[in-house]
Amino acid sequence: MWDGTMEYRRLGRTGIKVSEFSFGSWVTFGKQVGVEDAANMLAYAYDQGVNFFDNAEAYEAGNSEKVMGEAISRLGWSRDSYAVSSKVFWGGGRPMQKGLSRKHVTDACHAALRRLRVDYLDLYFCHRPDIDTPVEETVWAMHNLVSQGKVLYWGTSEWSAQQLTEAWGVARSQNLTPPSMEQPQYNLFVREKVEREYLALYELMGLGTTIWSPLYSGLLTGKYNEGVPADSRMNLPGYEWLKTRAQSPEGRKQLDDVKKLATFAGQLGLPVHHLALLWCLANPRVSTVILGASKRSQLEDNLSSLEHKHKITPEALQTIDKILDNKPPAPESF
Repeated sequence: MWDGTMEYRRLGRTGIKVSEFSFGSWVTFGKQVGVEDAANMLAYAYDQGVNFFDNAEAYEAGNSEKVMGEAISRLGWSRDSYAVSSKVFWGGGRPMQKGLSRKHVTDACHAALRRLRVDYLDLYFCHRPDIDTPVEETVWAMHNLVSQGKVLYWGTSEWSAQQLTEAWGVARSQNLTPPSMEQPQYNLFVREKVEREYLALYELMGLGTTIWSPLYSGLLTGKYNEGVPADSRMNLPGYEWLKTRAQSPEGRKQLDDVKKLATFAGQLGLPVHHLALLWCLANPRVSTVILGASKRSQLEDNLSSLEHKHKITPEALQTIDKILDNKPPAPESF
């Protein structure tokens, strides 16, 4: 059961409080993980205080949501004790089954509700910007779903600050529900959006962030330092791009940096992946860090890092910045 180690953060300026570590199903549920193992991991995460579970229509063509929905149904949790999300953009292969049109946003929401076996989505994200749909149409579609009680909070994933500002401006000018959160990639190697591009939006919009890939698709675990393990996601069909990235000149430099980070993490008494996770949490602009796992042992290990938050001191953060030399410069106005 939850021992109080987990802490909770407001999702931006909203009233909902999400666990600092959350659990997502990308790559795993419906591909590597079936209902029984999913229920086992979800139950453990829930018992450790995790209250937000992330999903999307695109994850295994909806099968990820089906697995999560059935697993949660078996667990019998009280609906007021947890939050689930879905994301809309990549649906099926026909023109009306993708993008952010009013039709697809609405259809995808209804489909996610069925797959997740819930009456409403706590969080609903526009998975990518849609250059073919007027942002006003998408904002209205989200507002209508909120008004109907099918969505509580809506947001975006990997939108630019300009696109977010435009959506927020449309909502404010027409008295519609504005976006509340963004789901960007954020980790020791990908910092620009969270640390620089969105700076003005945290105050303007009260933007919350549910960050993904805190371990940079496993690179920051150190397991690729000596090659690619046979059972890693780099060898999964459809994820060949991860191996290509790791074997590029930039990827090889990053692997060298991981080795340096591992040495420093060892001086702190931490494995390098715990250092990477806790580094993300040290940013107060991060509302929650989405963990992924294909095995319960991985989830247990990652959640155990919370016991060592005190080791990520300001001095430790400065050392990490020196090792990586990749901290984004502050905008001139800041």
